[in-house]
Amino acid sequence: MTDQEKDGKKQPRDQEFNAARRRFFAKLGGVAVAGASGAAYAAWGGHTLSDTFADFFQKHYRQMTPDEVNDTIERIKRKAQKRYGVDIECADTPAIDGVVFGYALNISKCRGYRDCVHACVEENNLGSDTQYIRVIEMDEGSSNLHAGDHYYDPATVPMEGKYYLPVSCMQCDDPPCVKACPIEATWMEPDGIVVVDYDWCFGCRYCMTACPYQARHFNWGHPDLDPEKINKTTHYLGNRPRPRGVVEKCHFCVQRTRNGDQPACQEACPTGARVFGNLLDPNSEIRYILENKAVFRLKEDLGTEPKFWYFRDA
Repeated sequence: MTDQEKDGKKQPRDQEFNAARRRFFAKLGGVAVAGASGAAYAAWGGHTLSDTFADFFQKHYRQMTPDEVNDTIERIKRKAQKRYGVDIECADTPAIDGVVFGYALNISKCRGYRDCVHACVEENNLGSDTQYIRVIEMDEGSSNLHAGDHYYDPATVPMEGKYYLPVSCMQCDDPPCVKACPIEATWMEPDGIVVVDYDWCFGCRYCMTACPYQARHFNWGHPDLDPEKINKTTHYLGNRPRPRGVVEKCHFCVQRTRNGDQPACQEACPTGARVFGNLLDPNSEIRYILENKAVFRLKEDLGTEPKFWYFRDA
């Protein structure tokens, strides 16, 4: 990674693509107007005609001015009100200087309860058919992820002779998903979080193919969210309502962690198996673990440099 990428100033390679995209959507808009009544077109997508065009012509997140970001956030709030009947807040909190987030998970303490999965779904407005976290039931002594049970459902857990391995986005320091995206709709922020500009992603799913951890998820439709359960505290790069037809993933609960809170999965874990913190802080718990425990990372031989480690009690 270049120094320019590390400080978050790298601009997307989208000049030619953006021009083609605008021409395409301009033609699409013309066809839609010609073939539909003004009232029907104004309701297309659950928001106003002006908002629809603004979405089509929107710049990449990293190219927008502060005023343009604010305008986009206001559209996001209007669309959430139109679709779900709720008022949300949508922040644009930037990365914190001197912070690179990392995760460590104590396999010895994980009992397979999946509290982390449910907390993540609720926190990140995922609906019923998308989960960023998978907990795999593994045979003791086995490290073959493909042989593990992703859908275990015993009456009680843990099961004798089994251990449990939660898997989500590894927040790679050399992420293959970022390299695969043809328009740089996904990138790594200065705090190490790999994020997605949901309004720029056009759902080609190259990133899903490139990810060796199966950590990216295609959004086939709008989440079937219960308006009474929607998390109204959101972030542009995090848990705000996403448009359908895009790829989404774990983002280390950016709406929480950039405000000094722990990720929802960490707070929900009843056994204390999860440790989240600043890798640049020599006094942090995660640094202690990395320096004093026998840690490992999944598929480390691929050179993706995950910022997610596993360890066991001695």
